[in-house]
Amino acid sequence: MASPLLLFLVLLSLSAIAHSGHHNSRPRLTLDYYAKTCPKFDQIILETVTTKQMSNPTTAAATLRLFFHDCMVDGCDASVLISSSSSNKVEKDANINAALAGDAFDLITRAKNALELSCPGIVSCTDILAITTRNLVKIVGGPFYKVPLGRKDGFVSNASHAEVNLPKVNSSMDQMIAMFNAKGFTVEDLVALTGGGHTIGFSHCKEFSNRIFNFSKTSDVDPTLNPKFAVRLQKMCANYQNNPTVAAFNDPLTPGVFDNMFFQNLMKGLGLLASDQILATDPRTKPIVELYARNQTVFFETFANAMEKTGTIDVKTGRHGEVRARCDRFNTK
Repeated sequence: MASPLLLFLVLLSLSAIAHSGHHNSRPRLTLDYYAKTCPKFDQIILETVTTKQMSNPTTAAATLRLFFHDCMVDGCDASVLISSSSSNKVEKDANINAALAGDAFDLITRAKNALELSCPGIVSCTDILAITTRNLVKIVGGPFYKVPLGRKDGFVSNASHAEVNLPKVNSSMDQMIAMFNAKGFTVEDLVALTGGGHTIGFSHCKEFSNRIFNFSKTSDVDPTLNPKFAVRLQKMCANYQNNPTVAAFNDPLTPGVFDNMFFQNLMKGLGLLASDQILATDPRTKPIVELYARNQTVFFETFANAMEKTGTIDVKTGRHGEVRARCDRFNTK
């Protein structure tokens, strides 16, 4: 009869083999993932992105936001692209995603259609969203960063998941830090990702109306807002309840350029959203805002690194996902 020690060693080695086999069944993301299966991948993406951004300059900001909202909720798996059915209210229809812009969804559809003609059934919607975001950030002046590929599209999209995994415009700094921490981000990453997302694009008046109308019993306006800026916003948003499409640029000075102006604005009280302006006052984030305002290179490096992290949150590979034929619906349903 074998000794207990021998049995233990045999079981240990079998366990190691089983574990390594399981580990290897999850393919890793690679930079040249589509080199053989879809040789025109880069060319098609570049052409689609450039054409769309030239005709609709808000596409870059919209797509960056869409990518972030996808990855923060159940990982990067294109679950935010799914349309609701009678039995399932999806992420896209969560209240917090109501302002996601149509230009971003349209871009992904265009890219997917072009790729399906060239290499049908090969490229996931998740990879399309990741690579188009990077290209658009670069086009509007932001940093280049690597995007390894090979993600699959997920099988789940649920509105309730979005509400608990995305920061709200009135989130406290404790809530934001905890939310980003849970996904593996540092406070420096949090500030860089917020700045990157809001140095381009716009926000609807309802997202900051509480800062410019009836703020408190003693003041109509949030005292952390620049007074002249507040007056401009009040005029711009005077009719926002009748016209909910009225919006203001997140960065009023260089709204179409990816730069560090957002941080310079915060220091002058020109932050549009309460969750932006708090970055310039909270002692945990204020020094980081000041650093990024002074040094665009450091901001770009941190942002690029944080975007690489974002793109790997809970990715699905192998049999844990699929390549959708259409980005707005699961293949199996």
